[in-house]
Amino acid sequence: MKIKWLGHSAFHIETAKAKILIDPFFTGNPAFDDRERQAATAGLTHILLTHGHGDHVGDTVAIAKETGATVVANFDLCMWLGHHGISNMEPGNTGGTIKLGGFSATFVNALHSSAQITEDGVSHCLGNANGLVLHFDDEPTLYHMGDTDIFSDMALIQELHEPDIGIVPIGDRFTMGGAVAALACQRYFKFNRHSVPLWFLPHHRPDAGDLRRRHGWRLDAGRDTGDRRRRHVLRTSDGLTQKWVGVIRELHVVQLVFIAGEILRDRRRSCP
Repeated sequence: MKIKWLGHSAFHIETAKAKILIDPFFTGNPAFDDRERQAATAGLTHILLTHGHGDHVGDTVAIAKETGATVVANFDLCMWLGHHGISNMEPGNTGGTIKLGGFSATFVNALHSSAQITEDGVSHCLGNANGLVLHFDDEPTLYHMGDTDIFSDMALIQELHEPDIGIVPIGDRFTMGGAVAALACQRYFKFNRHSVPLWFLPHHRPDAGDLRRRHGWRLDAGRDTGDRRRRHVLRTSDGLTQKWVGVIRELHVVQLVFIAGEILRDRRRSCP
C-alpha cells in the first residue's frame, strides 16, 4: 500500500487492485500542487467522500467525469452528485459496507455537519458526515475519520474493524484539535504506529498566531529537498518538540509516525 497526502484531507491510496482518492479537494487548496493532478487521477478507480462540505467534495464531479471512477458517498450526497451529472456511484449510509473489488468501505459515525449552499443562498443538507473504514484483501485496514470530534463509540469502531492506520483530523475550530485527537488515538485505538494527522499546517485551523496565544504552541514546517520529504514539528512554549509526521508527501505505511501520547502528556504538563 502506498499513501500520498494531497493537502487538507485529500489522500491518494494505491494498492495492487485499486487507486483511490479520498476527499479530492484540489482547486482552491493551498497545500495542493496542481502539477500533481495528472498523477493523482491517472488510472483512478474510486473516489470516496466523507461528507458534503465543499472542501471535501472538492473536484469530485470533474474528476469522476474525466476518469469514470466510481464515487462512493452517503446516499444524500450521491443523489446531489447525480444532479451534477455523475452516474457511476455506490451510495451507502452509516453502518453500511460496500464491496468494491479488492477492498470494502464501511460508513461509520463522525460528529460534524454536511451541507452546501447554492447560489440562491439556500443551505442543502447532504446527509450525515461519516468516517470511512477501508478493508483490503492483502493490505492493512485504514480508517479515515473525516471531520469529527472525539466520541466514545470510537471504541466500537476499534472493536469491529481493528484499523491499522488512522487518518485523524487535528484542525480545531471545525474538528477536534491536536490534544483531543491524541486522546482519541490513545484511548480508543491500537493503531500500529501508522496514524496520519489530517491537518498539520495552519490551514483549516486557527492561524499560527492564535495557536501561540491560546496554547503556547507554534507550528513549524520544513522540507528536506534531498528526498522530497516534508517534516512538520509542533513545538510547545517550554521548548519541547513533538514530531507529528515523519514523511508526508510520499508515504509508505511503515514510514508514518504519530506520537499521540507525547502530545497529550505535554499538553497536560502545560495546564495550571
